[in-house]
Amino acid sequence: MTAGPMRVVAVVVAHNRRELLVGTLDALAAQTRPVDAVLVVDNASEDGSPEAAAAHPAVTEVVRLSRNTGGAGGFSAGLAHALMTMAPGAIWLMDDDTAPTATALAELERAWLAYPGKLALASSRVVWTDGRDHPMNSARRRLWSSPRRRRQARRAGGVPVRTGSFVSMLIDAHTAWRHRLPLADYFIWNDDLEYSARLLRRGRGIAVAASVTVHHTKAFAAALSDPGDRFYYEVRNKIWAFVKSPAFGPLDAMIYSTYTVLGWFGAVARSRQKWRLIRAGLRGLVDGFGSRPRPNAEVLAGEGRLTAEVAAVDARAARP
Repeated sequence: MTAGPMRVVAVVVAHNRRELLVGTLDALAAQTRPVDAVLVVDNASEDGSPEAAAAHPAVTEVVRLSRNTGGAGGFSAGLAHALMTMAPGAIWLMDDDTAPTATALAELERAWLAYPGKLALASSRVVWTDGRDHPMNSARRRLWSSPRRRRQARRAGGVPVRTGSFVSMLIDAHTAWRHRLPLADYFIWNDDLEYSARLLRRGRGIAVAASVTVHHTKAFAAALSDPGDRFYYEVRNKIWAFVKSPAFGPLDAMIYSTYTVLGWFGAVARSRQKWRLIRAGLRGLVDGFGSRPRPNAEVLAGEGRLTAEVAAVDARAARP
């Protein structure tokens, strides 16, 4: 990254949460370190979200998808469009229920510039509306990090991490160009796990405690608190990430998958609708081992310029 301030483009993915989206955009407008550009990717909202975004003074551009492609599709399309058309030095990814505090970007940039080496990404501390650390968005610390790397991260005000969350993740644009985009076929859940782990398998990432973002979920709960039929995506996508992706090495995959399976058993044991989770989980197991994610351009086909941009970024990343 450069020795001075970088050009930061925020990418916000939205779907039918107009009031929360406006809150996110208000928070971006209030940053003490101004965002250089704001791109809103609308996932076929029907509640006036794209119109509200287009009218907001913080927004540079709104792009609209013709159908709901989930958070995974929205981030894939948004990241491609930002890289292709907005000349970012870094891309700041977030959902439409995310409200970064006023100094969130300033603290991310401060840590980034203070880090004595090249970072692939930096993530914020994510809290719920009452200030408690949100159990849904904890960055996974790097299991094997040398004392030197830990000192470097600590000097910048962070800790080394192995994954991050799309609830406030700052990504180096040069690193993003070298990797395929987030996998749109994930639809929801674990797209950020797979993508950030892919960037960080050989890259460096830190979590910055001084950069705080509020995640406006309905309840203070982890993703696996009675997820119902969405448990299918948790199971299928985690199998895709650990078994079908280059994001994890064999030892990493074994350790993280062991914790994951224990978490699945715990979720079922705590659930008030156990058989619903079991059925969804079994479908996820079958599809996780029996298939692999389709190419992004196939999943996002029919979206005109956005489809072409996704194909172009992925094709460039695939070149030796």
